[in-house]
Amino acid sequence: MPKSRPPADPDLDASADTEDAREAQLVSPVIRGLRLLRYIAEGGSTANLSEVGRRIDVNRVTVMRLLDTLEHEGMVERLPHGGHQVGFNFLKLASRVLASNDLTSLATRVLATLSGSLQLSAYLVVRDGGDALYLLRHMPAATLVSNIQVGSRVPAHLTTPGRMLIAGLAPEALKELLGPDPLPTVTGQSPATHARLADILAADRERDCAWSFSAYEAGIDSCAAPVRGADGEVVAALSVAGPQQRFEQDPALRERVEKEVKAAARDLSALLGHRPERQR
Repeated sequence: MPKSRPPADPDLDASADTEDAREAQLVSPVIRGLRLLRYIAEGGSTANLSEVGRRIDVNRVTVMRLLDTLEHEGMVERLPHGGHQVGFNFLKLASRVLASNDLTSLATRVLATLSGSLQLSAYLVVRDGGDALYLLRHMPAATLVSNIQVGSRVPAHLTTPGRMLIAGLAPEALKELLGPDPLPTVTGQSPATHARLADILAADRERDCAWSFSAYEAGIDSCAAPVRGADGEVVAALSVAGPQQRFEQDPALRERVEKEVKAAARDLSALLGHRPERQR
């Protein structure tokens, strides 16, 4: 007798049908136009139309038509010596969107994504004098016992986001902000002198992120990365915090956390107008 096939899963079939129906309603020319616009906005050259077509998966003639259409709508402009750049109408549209979003509203979306991905608490922190001020927090479904709440103000040298906020300051500026030795401490890991703090901040700058292993709150590990504005200056820091036990149980978690925190900080920096190439 032939083997009987397992019954089909109606939920999976329904999900596939829904996805197919959604994709069937997508407008292909719009998708191609957006791919081309994104390519140009990210600095891609349109000097070689065949190469552009390869990059966005269309033929050369379609690239020409898309460029003509985007140029007609002011989304791209021709450069004097060939190629294209984003147009004035595109810039006006982008500026209106950004003008309606301040740091906290932009960060809210980034924090939610970061916290959801890592299942750790995520924070947006700014510097207020010598203190780190916690502006936003996004909590995962898992519980985390932490004394850091929105509105918490902590001496900047004691926490990972605070260290990122002061890592680029000159020694004289740090002494003016934090005061003379000895510095306030909360655990045996807290830097008690400016000399020790300088060593820690140098390592943070080298890594472009800061780590803490129960250095501020017992049983809580934390990682932070800097957020930069359009001028390249650090305007805030993103951090995540979670139970030390989770990091000990999952050896790969630390690498993943550092990668995603840095990426989230770069994403928020880009939303604020930061372009790394401008600093070269």
